[in-house]
Amino acid sequence: MIYQQRMAKKKRYLTATMSDGYVKTIGPTAAPFSHFWRIVAHLGGGRTEVFWGHTGSFKEAIGKKTASAEAAKQRGWERFDFEVVELSETPVTGHHDRR
Repeated sequence: MIYQQRMAKKKRYLTATMSDGYVKTIGPTAAPFSHFWRIVAHLGGGRTEVFWGHTGSFKEAIGKKTASAEAAKQRGWERFDFEVVELSETPVTGHHDRR
């Protein structure tokens, strides 16, 4: 009988660097994420709320912008900023590697 061995996906850190310098690191993970999105909702009176996530494609991330516009109307946000960036990868070099 022949057994097929499944190769484990390599874990890596994923890093998003936003235009304002904010850096988000995800991992270690083997998940197929490629993009990070962030919404900064301006609630009024100088208050903000931040929503973020990661997706497996640029198209999926951009789809969050449409949902954001709907949320802004429903929740009465003054406005919102939306940004998507591609994630960069850093391999996990050992079991003691921490960030």
